[in-house]
Amino acid sequence: MNAVLGFSLWRGACAGLAALALLGGLTGCATRGLDSDAAGGIVAPADESETRRRARTRLALAAGYFENGQTAVALGELKQVLQIDPSFGAAYNLGGLIYMSLGDLATAESQFQRAIALNARDGNALHNLGWLYCQQKRYDAAVQMFERAVANPLYPERAKTLMAQGICEARGGDRAKAEATLLRSYELDAGNPVTGFNLSQLLYMRGDYERARFYIRRLNNSELANAESLWLGIKVEHRLNNTEAMRQLGAQLRRRFPQSSELVAYERGRFDD
Repeated sequence: MNAVLGFSLWRGACAGLAALALLGGLTGCATRGLDSDAAGGIVAPADESETRRRARTRLALAAGYFENGQTAVALGELKQVLQIDPSFGAAYNLGGLIYMSLGDLATAESQFQRAIALNARDGNALHNLGWLYCQQKRYDAAVQMFERAVANPLYPERAKTLMAQGICEARGGDRAKAEATLLRSYELDAGNPVTGFNLSQLLYMRGDYERARFYIRRLNNSELANAESLWLGIKVEHRLNNTEAMRQLGAQLRRRFPQSSELVAYERGRFDD
């Protein structure tokens, strides 16, 4: 069974990301990190040069175009940003996200690396480079980037980065470490459905059905439940011989997601797939 790990509700959602892919909510939001200084804090307007303020304003435009799917326009704006201020690390981070969305991973990597060279504590760029490495199955390098991001106490997206790290560790086959990392992420942000789903799935896979039920029930009792989470909940309840809970979840799945592959699997009794 594959430990990794979808949650299609969040695919395409902005968490650094135009595309789960960029990624199931796993990359850094294009407009985030535009206010960070070298220490990862917030820059006061009075502390910035006029050049940096002009570049930041233009970068916000580029990020907006990117999030609206206007990639070519975003790249054009980004070139203008770097003409104004070639030392603006956040611009290279956005460039990395854009090229990552285009599938040009070599250029994306160089853009993220340039951002980090300009600001070694840029948690957004470290996170995004880590996720790029994870997509390339460079798991050790990915974890190093994630850990560097999380080590910065001023980095505000630690829960998201720990989530991405846990998913990457699971993809690399280290389920025990992945579970521990996802638990850390959950402690920081218990409302993240991607974290809750993947944590429950890892627990299910190692046979800890009671704990798996705790996390998946919390998700399925929220408005963020989807076909994947309901199906995982059904499989957990099946293992615990709770036929009434299975029936209730199955009814939800049939009512809300009648065209889903998960409903097909449920109706055919394919609980071990």
